[in-house]
Amino acid sequence: MNAKPKAKASSKYTPKPTSSAPTYILGGIALVVIAIVVIGGVIWQNNRDKPRNEGYGTVNNAAVQVQIQDQGAVRLGRPDAAVTVDLFEDAMCPGCQQFEHLFGQEMAQAIDDGKLAIRYHMLDGLNQLSASGDYSTRAAAATRCVAETGNAIAYNKFHVALYADENKPEEKGKTDLSNEQLAQLAKDAGIADAGVQCVASGAKAQEAADGANRSREVMAAAGAKVTPTALLDGKIVDTAKADWIEKLG
Repeated sequence: MNAKPKAKASSKYTPKPTSSAPTYILGGIALVVIAIVVIGGVIWQNNRDKPRNEGYGTVNNAAVQVQIQDQGAVRLGRPDAAVTVDLFEDAMCPGCQQFEHLFGQEMAQAIDDGKLAIRYHMLDGLNQLSASGDYSTRAAAATRCVAETGNAIAYNKFHVALYADENKPEEKGKTDLSNEQLAQLAKDAGIADAGVQCVASGAKAQEAADGANRSREVMAAAGAKVTPTALLDGKIVDTAKADWIEKLG
């Protein structure tokens, strides 16, 4: 009797499952972790871009004073302010606009409460990026006109208005604000007619340029090179930390 032929081994490869229930579980956990990281990152970024003390507004305490001081600075604060910070900005500077957006209202409350005074140093290093070629200087001149009126509340409103989206010129943009438009911002802020006329005439342009030069020397002495920069007792403040105002004193 002939032997029954052996069945040929199949040449077809059937892979065995390489995944298991624990693998699926770990994979699911990984996806959850990734989702948490992504969502957390979005929340962090949103919070990072959210204005601090949102809703407070601008300076409103009648005890706050404004005056032009040495080195081209304009001091805004109560006479008894606990801490004074030198803040270096340029009206054309996008980073300064973002700084004002993030911290402007928190600074305003700290100024009202007597916890903080700010010496504003308005620089003009970005003139060449403005459509007119001298916007930084003209905006700095306008702040001097406004400061000379002695209206601290209006000064803060004007300063904030310079960085509002509808007013802040773009770098290398096609337009910026004329002196007449700057004067209108001053009027809208509550500045008296004499101050408004000073802004419209550009009368303080040379003083602003001289002040900017002196302020640059102060920055250089502290090793600071960019705007915005804040100095406390001549040392650079780490304003990248969201709670930098709280840590001043």
